[in-house]
Amino acid sequence: MSLANINYSLLREAEQFLFVEARLADENRYEDWESLWADDGVYWVPAENAEIDPEKEMSIIYDNRSRISVRIRQFLSGKRYAADPEIKVRRVVSNFELLEEDGDEVLVGCNAIYFVSTESDDEVWGSRNEFRLRQVGDGFELARKNVFLVNAHKALPNLAFLI
Repeated sequence: MSLANINYSLLREAEQFLFVEARLADENRYEDWESLWADDGVYWVPAENAEIDPEKEMSIIYDNRSRISVRIRQFLSGKRYAADPEIKVRRVVSNFELLEEDGDEVLVGCNAIYFVSTESDDEVWGSRNEFRLRQVGDGFELARKNVFLVNAHKALPNLAFLI
């Protein structure tokens, strides 16, 4: 998409939606975060290489909408912990780009840094994210979220920052 053709108003609306998505995840507001997803939403975090077929090769996360819901219910049940004691996470999302407009859907790319603090250590993770957002009413819903971790080749001691 050339710079002359970018719908900056649409990009700004998408940015604001994704700022809220990050904040809800940071604040462990899992039910609110889950409510952002479309019924056919897919969340994908490849194990190392973005060029894989997630249907055939291992991923860190490859969840359809039903699995996203199960993951959230497990967190909220008190029987499965993402971390105990709870970890603290802050996401910084930036460098937003409107990559594609297709009818009622837009593809937005951005960079993210995750600061993860546990009782024993602090970690920093980086990623390139792509979001397929579907316009509904006067807002968006998440149709797809792809997180391409820069340091995916390293051991992930805790996945809680990815929800």
